Amino acid sequence: MVIDLIVTETNDGYTGEVPSIKGCESWAHDEDTAIKNTVDLVRFYLTIPDDTEIIVDRARKYSKRIVYKLIFNKDVS
Repeated sequence: MVIDLIVTETNDGYTGEVPSIKGCESWAHDEDTAIKNTVDLVRFYLTIPDDTEIIVDRARKYSKRIVYKLIFNKDVS
């Protein structure tokens, strides 16, 4: 499964959001923490086990917005 994670630089930190999952958004003082917190929320919303690897791949950058691809296997049994 591949979903987008958008990180936006704000005046006071960084916001991470996954537009395809309603309410999946977090804020932090630094970009790495915003990414980690948002990936943790993705795990929660999609019930992904902690031992499942989620690859965070930087795709492109637009001014103060960076788009990452979250790549993982989701067992849909």
